[in-house]
Amino acid sequence: MTLIKSISGIRGTIGGKPGETLSPLDTVKFTAAFGTWLTSKSEKRKLVVGRDGRISGEMVRNLVVSTLNALGFDVIDLGLSTTPTVEMAITMEEAAGGIIITASHNPREWNALKLLNSLGEFISAVDGKEILDLASREEFVFAPVDKIGTCRINDSYIQKHIRAITTLKLVALAAIRKRKFKIVVDPVNSSGAISVPELLRALGVATKDIIVINAELNGKFAHNPEPLPEHLGELSKEVNRVGADLGIAVDPDVDRLSFVCEDGSMFGEEYSLVAVADYVLSKHPGNTVSNMSSTRALKDITSKYGGQYFPSAVGEVNVVNKMKEVNAVIGGEGNGGIILPELHYGRDALVGIALFLTHLALSKKSIKQLRGIYPDYFISKNKIELRKAVDVNQVFERIKGKYKSQPMNTEDGLKIEFDNDWVHLRTSNTEPIIRIYAESNFETTAKNIAQRLMQDIREFI
Repeated sequence: MTLIKSISGIRGTIGGKPGETLSPLDTVKFTAAFGTWLTSKSEKRKLVVGRDGRISGEMVRNLVVSTLNALGFDVIDLGLSTTPTVEMAITMEEAAGGIIITASHNPREWNALKLLNSLGEFISAVDGKEILDLASREEFVFAPVDKIGTCRINDSYIQKHIRAITTLKLVALAAIRKRKFKIVVDPVNSSGAISVPELLRALGVATKDIIVINAELNGKFAHNPEPLPEHLGELSKEVNRVGADLGIAVDPDVDRLSFVCEDGSMFGEEYSLVAVADYVLSKHPGNTVSNMSSTRALKDITSKYGGQYFPSAVGEVNVVNKMKEVNAVIGGEGNGGIILPELHYGRDALVGIALFLTHLALSKKSIKQLRGIYPDYFISKNKIELRKAVDVNQVFERIKGKYKSQPMNTEDGLKIEFDNDWVHLRTSNTEPIIRIYAESNFETTAKNIAQRLMQDIREFI
């Protein structure tokens, strides 16, 4: 059982001992630390809370809201929502911050507290350290009885979020409506079952042409919720069965996005951002950002429009900080996370869907044909589970020694260049694992590079 504290929030498995899992005691402790930290930063006493469809979601929500009320905060509870919706609600409500209760792509036994500041953005590493220090010291001061906070339910924000998307100048409603897309959606038994069909209808897709699988909001994910090709077999088959134009997959909190082509093949989660960036840059040339584990195809597309591409460390807050620094017009992560600053600084599958469908409609291509215009790079994505005793820094030092003749980047883990290929090794912010990503023009080469480094890691462990 696991408890992980990082820039991606407080994440852990449900059930087990306090201090080793996301137990009720730990949920209260970290929520109290976050609320106490906010009290020192702002005079506002309003916070936004939302959750995805996990089995443990309501239980964790009750603990979070009660703790925040006990600190004197008034809570706006969005109920079942998405991470980008909570982010936008914070600024719309002019709140001090917020918490989205979701473990994103992790399996159903996991849950997490994602902590957001008054800008509706993930807190920084520095802020996170302050909160963790407060939690370890348990220096909380709760409100007296006549100053206990309140909780108000407000389930209108998904509609507000969608309205903000459909009014963007970049979104071509008439073109989407004219294409009469038939679309299969896999929301993996979570919040996307509410938000994605509603968005598609607002974009002009007919209700009869929206087919939703795994639509029951029970949190019992029908498959591994990470929208990777190996988990989207059912979606692929359904696209073929009903003769759909495309398939859409999102993760449980709807900040990651992946597409399936009309023949059931994968568009590739790395290319969700690439395709959207191609469209956005065609209208607004400028700079782009993605994390250093993402495909170099984004760099190629950016160069085509005269912009400059910048890599960042992995983690949404790192991507956002780099985007602000270089004034990027579009950015995100190769896991299907798309960030459009014009809307808000957060990964948002809903705006990604709207921009992708606009691009597809205006191109007059099928999704398979659209994929064919982009360069073919292959990324092999792998992971190695870690035991508690493993010294990852020592392992990486030995790998650096072995490949010392190759160009390296140590900003985030270890990235090694091999001519036109690369491999990136880093510990995850969300799981007790080392991720090993390798990219090449050839699929077998990418796999071979990844396997070679995985063998090195096992040997040095």
